[in-house]
Amino acid sequence: MSMHRSLKAGSKVATRRNVLKRFERVEVLKKEGRWKEGDRGRGLPKTKPPA
Repeated sequence: MSMHRSLKAGSKVATRRNVLKRFERVEVLKKEGRWKEGDRGRGLPKTKPPA
């Protein structure tokens, strides 16, 4: 029996994710200059993933 095509995608190029993890959002905010040391990591503003 063959494997379903959605399960074979392991070796293909990774797609761009729409949702960032908290540490990734902090990195984006630091690059944009919207993050100061000592800011809390909760309730972060929305950010777009880097292109």
